[in-house]
Amino acid sequence: MLGDIHSWAPVAACLVSLLAVLPIVLFGEKFRNLREASTLIAGIAKFAIVCTMITPILAGKTLTHSFVSFAPGLELAFRVDGLGLLFALVASFLWIITSIYSIGYMRSLHEHSQTRFYSFFALALSATLGVAFAANLLTLYVFYELLSISTWPLVTHHQDKDARRGGRTYLTYLLGTSVGFLLPAMIFSYVKSGGNSMEFINKGFIGTFVQDPQIAMVLLLFFVFGFAKAGLMPFHSWLPGAMVAPTPVSALLHAVAVVKVGVFCVIRVFTGVFDVALLQSANIAIIVSWIAAFTVITSSLIALTQDNLKRFLAFSTIGQLSYIVLGVSLLSPMGQAGSMMHIAMHATGKITLFMCVGAIFVATGKKYCSEIKGLGRKMPFTFAAFLIGALSVTGLPPTGGFISKWYLLVGTLQSGHAALLVVFLVSTALNAVYLMKPVYYGFFLPETSCDWKPGFKEAPLWCVTPPVLTALLTVFLFFQPGLLMDLANLMTQFK
Repeated sequence: MLGDIHSWAPVAACLVSLLAVLPIVLFGEKFRNLREASTLIAGIAKFAIVCTMITPILAGKTLTHSFVSFAPGLELAFRVDGLGLLFALVASFLWIITSIYSIGYMRSLHEHSQTRFYSFFALALSATLGVAFAANLLTLYVFYELLSISTWPLVTHHQDKDARRGGRTYLTYLLGTSVGFLLPAMIFSYVKSGGNSMEFINKGFIGTFVQDPQIAMVLLLFFVFGFAKAGLMPFHSWLPGAMVAPTPVSALLHAVAVVKVGVFCVIRVFTGVFDVALLQSANIAIIVSWIAAFTVITSSLIALTQDNLKRFLAFSTIGQLSYIVLGVSLLSPMGQAGSMMHIAMHATGKITLFMCVGAIFVATGKKYCSEIKGLGRKMPFTFAAFLIGALSVTGLPPTGGFISKWYLLVGTLQSGHAALLVVFLVSTALNAVYLMKPVYYGFFLPETSCDWKPGFKEAPLWCVTPPVLTALLTVFLFFQPGLLMDLANLMTQFK
């Protein structure tokens, strides 16, 4: 098509982390410095390749590459546009930061099977970029499932009873919904379209063969719930269950890659599968909006009751993911742009929080909020980074989360559904309460624990530097959100 450029760049970006598995396995535990170096080199190379795509995409071009065609309309192919590039930039850059963090975390705790950990981490990043660059539903589905399978060994890394239970829940929800909802919706769409309408470039192709609003509503819900990685209730329980994984897994895969793949796919459904007229007929899209709104408020209330730090961050993530779904389902330009930008803004804020929680665990062995009273005065860098991350996730200045939250609020008014504005405002207040609780406990309450190591201050440098960097990044994105805005506005379809 006009504006398409055939390119190997998206293929190379996916292959870098896949090929990194070979040296990671070969070096193994015996040459662990070289093993970790391979991970870092692959991460830097991956991000560099993704960055080469910025100029042509901002110029209005798209990068394409086809692999194989099984039948008319059934093709494995890549197509890079603004939305895919935005997601790829976030995932590839934060992989570098998390790889640095993983070295400090895994070595400090003397974790077992570190070679396996780094290998599946790399595989997961390949699958993530495969989703980002997918040109059609088939390619999206293939890499979506590969991501579920490649992250399961990471979730079950500790191989104890809790890990096995969390892993079963993880696969049951993610594979069960994708096979039970998503696959039937895809097959129905393929058959009804006559086998030639799976490409996202054919925006709104569902409307060419579905005019009945009730059928469209059911089909939309099948697509949305089929992407259970988005964490919408009632298909959300896999996410808090997956918190049994090591913190680096929680930080990247459950604050960035896995969960963001879910909402990314939902955005693709709204912008590349359904058309606005069909979604607006019989208020189809607003049903998804209220499901997301219910998830936002409910998850925030549950987060208030949690003492385990990683668990309350998990429920916070569920709510923040629903912000993204809610924003795009409003069918307004600002709502859609806000959803896209919130992928990046929430990722940088939430990965900061997870890494801070991991640094606390490495330094003290503490994993409950009630155990960290006064700890902020001994770990000022960690808790300062947590404060900045909390501000961003809450949506307060001077952090990037304020920018995306502002877009979402304005998008709500644009859509004419002012009642949903209350959901954003109430949830923001709830976010502030539970996210500031660890900061209050750490800085303002007297110490009550006597089993900390005498004289200790912070976790190892490799565990503290990454969250400090991502915290600074959230501040940078407040003052310099231009690239994210450009990529988001480039993809806005709801005029």
